[in-house]
Amino acid sequence: MIPEELQEIIDEADIKMEDAVAYLKKEFSHIRAGKANPALIEGVKVEYYGSQTPLQQLANISVPEPRLLMVSPYDKSALADIEKAIMAAGLGLNPMNDGDFIRIPLPILTEERRKELVKLSKDKAEQARISIRNSRRDANDEIKKKVEADSLPEDSKFEAEDEVQKITDKNIALVEETLSKKEEEIMTV
Repeated sequence: MIPEELQEIIDEADIKMEDAVAYLKKEFSHIRAGKANPALIEGVKVEYYGSQTPLQQLANISVPEPRLLMVSPYDKSALADIEKAIMAAGLGLNPMNDGDFIRIPLPILTEERRKELVKLSKDKAEQARISIRNSRRDANDEIKKKVEADSLPEDSKFEAEDEVQKITDKNIALVEETLSKKEEEIMTV
């Protein structure tokens, strides 16, 4: 039975680790795979009336075809600014403004570009693993301090550290699973 004080530390570590996995999934949504995904450009910042505004607040983003994104601005006067922002975002996209909408055809990824995207995905996954391991280390340090400060039984320290390790393993496995799905998505032609 793990004392309540230690369980709080374990729960906090679990939340931090789950946040790292959630952040990784969000980062992966911005990495382009073979098919169109609105998340690819949602975060693009557009200069709109003097402030940087996320694209998703200025326009509706849809996917009418598997390799085409369509941006329908709520305010037609923002069309040129949106087009410039998408080009400047460094996503390798070439938007076409037709006066009412912006069409963004997604070019076919070359083998070389796919490998670069897989490498980028692996880097982001490694950052998530590091974050998870840091959370484990911090939790274990807190557990040791708490056991010494409150004169708790030594066994409770080992039980708590064991629980933290189980949570760490679970979250690292989630990172691996997410990475393998993203790699498969990127490499699928």
